[in-house]
Amino acid sequence: MPIYWFALSQVPAINWLNAIIVFIVLHLLVYPASNGYNSYMDRDETAIGGLEKPMQPTRQLFFVTVVLDAVAVLLSLKVSIYFSIGVLLYILVSRAYSYRGIRLKQYPIIGFLTVVIFQGGVTFWLVYHGCSNELTIYVPWPAIIAASLLIGGFYPLTQIYQHEADKADGVTTFSYLLGYRGTFIFTAIIYALSFGVLAYWFLSTSQLTGFVLLQLFFIPTLLYFFYWANKVWKNAAAANFKHTMQMNLIASLCTNLAFITILILNLFE
Repeated sequence: MPIYWFALSQVPAINWLNAIIVFIVLHLLVYPASNGYNSYMDRDETAIGGLEKPMQPTRQLFFVTVVLDAVAVLLSLKVSIYFSIGVLLYILVSRAYSYRGIRLKQYPIIGFLTVVIFQGGVTFWLVYHGCSNELTIYVPWPAIIAASLLIGGFYPLTQIYQHEADKADGVTTFSYLLGYRGTFIFTAIIYALSFGVLAYWFLSTSQLTGFVLLQLFFIPTLLYFFYWANKVWKNAAAANFKHTMQMNLIASLCTNLAFITILILNLFE
C-alpha cells in the first residue's frame, strides 16, 4: 500500500475512477490471492504474516485465489491492456515464487529480487500508469528505483523471525543468508540509499516540503528500528514475531500517512 500512495502522489493528473479500480485490483484481489496461494503452498504451522497461529489452508482457499486472480485480470482491462498484462505478469511471478514446482522463494537472491522488483518497481509502474489521465507508459525511473529500494530495505526484516521454519521447509531466505545482525545492517544501508534517491527525486521535481514531511513521518520507524536492533544485538531471541509485527505496523502506518499527506499537499498546490 505505501507504494500505491507513493505512486499516486506523483501522478501529475489523476484519473480518480481508475485510481479506485487500481486500488481494488491490487489490495482486494491480487495481494490477498498472492498471500492465500503462498499459504496454501507453505502450509505454515508457525507464525506467518500477521498470524501468530495460522489455520491450515484448505482446497477451497486455492480455488478462491484462482477466482480472485481471474477477476483481477478481467477488472484490470477496465483500466488498460497494459495494466492488465502487468497484473497478469505479477500474478504469474507471484505463483512461481510460491509454487513448489518452481519455488523462487527457496533461492535467497532470486527470491529477494523477485519481491523487490515486483512489489516495488513494477507495482509503482502499474499504479502510475493506471491512475494517470493519459495512461502514460513513461514512468519516472528515479521513483521506480526508490520504490524498489523501499521494499528491498524492509522485506528482509519481515523474514527475520522465520529463519528456522523456512530452513526446515527447504527455503533459504535472504535474511537467513544475512544473519540477524546482517539483516539490520543491510536494511539500514538500503534505506539510506532509498532516501538518497527519494531526495534526488523530490528535490528535482520541486517537492521540498513533501520530502521534509516524509522525513518527519519516518522518525517513529527509525526510532523503533534502532530500539529493536539494539535488543537483537544483545539477544538474537528478540528477532521474534512480536517485534516483527510491531515494526511492520509502525513502518506501514508511518509510510502510508506520509505519502497520503504528500498526495493531499500536491492536490492543493
